Amino acid sequence: MLKAKQFSIIKEEWITETTRLPITDDYIFKRVFAYKGNESVLKDFLEAILKKEIQKVTIKNPEIIPYEKGEKRGLLDIKAETEDGTMLDIEMQMEDEKDIDERATSYMGKLISEQLQVGNKYTELKKSIVIFITNYNFLKRNSYHSVGRLKFEKTLKEEYVELGYEEEDEIASEYIEYHYIELPKYKNKNTKDFTKLDQWMCIFTQNEGGIMLAKKENKEIERAINTLDFISEDPKERERHNSIVMAEYNRLTSQHNFYKAGLKDGMKSGMEKRKRRWNKRKFYWNCKENVKNGIYIRTNFRSNKFEQRRNRKNKK
Repeated sequence: MLKAKQFSIIKEEWITETTRLPITDDYIFKRVFAYKGNESVLKDFLEAILKKEIQKVTIKNPEIIPYEKGEKRGLLDIKAETEDGTMLDIEMQMEDEKDIDERATSYMGKLISEQLQVGNKYTELKKSIVIFITNYNFLKRNSYHSVGRLKFEKTLKEEYVELGYEEEDEIASEYIEYHYIELPKYKNKNTKDFTKLDQWMCIFTQNEGGIMLAKKENKEIERAINTLDFISEDPKERERHNSIVMAEYNRLTSQHNFYKAGLKDGMKSGMEKRKRRWNKRKFYWNCKENVKNGIYIRTNFRSNKFEQRRNRKNKK
């Protein structure tokens, strides 16, 4: 997702000239990697991330869900399955909504629950992998590509039992795996070793020099760029992308306006409350001084109480 400042930049690009649309936009991301006939592109990209050879990839949700006002753009993730049954959910994230941990857990839960139907055996469960590509940094790690698996904690000394194991199991489950790719970190990477994943990162970070080199070394990179250029030059696709971006921009603007209006009303209400509290305190202080100086003014029920107290004292 895009922030408000980024929208103004993109809006200017529409006016000046036709430029290559950013693959970091979730709509464009899915159009490239879930494009019919581009299964080999997604396969190569996944091989670069997972560091293993994949024979076949099947895209489970190739359709583009129509964008509607108020609809979350997270619906544009890609679900895929490899030849060994491994299930994957790949999503492009542009805006840090401070919920990626919860979101990743939710996606993982869906991947697992969707595999097993009533009557299925647990042994039929296949590996599930969630992949997030983010345009922001959020992990305190010295790597732009971080892999997470369920691991056992170190054995506590008071719980140690001598059973003769020279090497203990470390992985708690082979069926759950997370991958986080933080694009800003890659921009600071030393490109001495130009890996396959580095080649793909050049597209995501719009590194034209790197893209030229990657296209020569990897045919799937060239295919992805050709698809991206085709989409960028198609008036209908560009209009669709622009309408989605503008709808998101309007949503952010509306939220910001509501926030400002609420803040203004809140400040006004707070000032009125503070004013009432001040007047109340001021009245108490005045009453106290009046009592001290023997002056009794009938202004409200409290001054009446002061007068009643004085009358009782006089009777005594």
